[in-house]
Amino acid sequence: MTGDWPFPFWIAHRGAGKLAPENTLAAFRLGARHGYAAFECDVKLSADGVPFLLHDATLERTTNGRGVGGDLPWGELSRLDAGAWHSPAYAGEPPATLQAVAAFLQANGFWLDLEIKPTPGTEAQTGAAVAEAVARLWHERVQPPLLSSFRPDALRAARDAAPQLQRALLLDKLPADPLALASELRCVAVITDHRLMDAALVGRLHAAGLRAMVYTVNDGGRAQALQALGIDGLVTDAVDRLGPGAQLR
Repeated sequence: MTGDWPFPFWIAHRGAGKLAPENTLAAFRLGARHGYAAFECDVKLSADGVPFLLHDATLERTTNGRGVGGDLPWGELSRLDAGAWHSPAYAGEPPATLQAVAAFLQANGFWLDLEIKPTPGTEAQTGAAVAEAVARLWHERVQPPLLSSFRPDALRAARDAAPQLQRALLLDKLPADPLALASELRCVAVITDHRLMDAALVGRLHAAGLRAMVYTVNDGGRAQALQALGIDGLVTDAVDRLGPGAQLR
C-alpha cells in the first residue's frame, strides 16, 4: 500500500459517542474538548432535500418528534428537541444540518467520516445529494469528508455525483469477497465491525491499496490489539477514556 493517509486514527462516534446527544453540534463540541480532531456522524435527507444528521430512520429515540425523519420538511425538523432525551443539560439542542456541521469542522480544521444513512428507499437520491452538498460545502483548502455507507447504491450514486470525493465501504458482515465491491465503488477504505477485523483482512486490504478501519471500539485492550494489527482508523464512543488525550495512544 502506498500514499499518505492524512485521516486521524481516532474518530469520535456520532460526535462524542454517548456523552452528549448523538449527531448534534453539542456532541461535536464535547468530542473536540476531549482532544478529538476527527468525527463520525450520520446524514440523511429531509422531505425537502436538506441533508441533516440522524441515525435512525425514525425520530422517537433521539428527538421529541414522531415518525420517519425523512418524511418531514426541514422547517419542522429544525423545531424538534434533539437533546432532552439524553439529559436535562441538553434540553432544547436542535438537530444539526450538514451545513452547520461543515462550518464547525472547517473553522477548527477537523476531519469527518460522513456515513450516508438513507431513509429506506432513497439510497441513490441520498447518496447523490449528500455528495453534491459535500462538494459544495467544503472548501478546496480543507480536506472534505470521507463518504461511507453500508448501502452500495448510496455509495454508487455518490461516486457518480462527485467522483473526486473519497469513499469507504461499511460492513457489518463479510461478503465472500469484500474487496470486489470496494473496488467497484472505487473506495479508498473498508470500515468493518471491529469483531470482523483480523490480521488476514488487514493484510488483504493493505495489499489491495485500501485502508482498514473499524467501528465501534470502546475497550482499551481491544483498541490496543487492533492497533497492533496495523489498522488505519478506529471509531469509538469512549472519547473520555480512549484517544488523543489518553495514554493508550
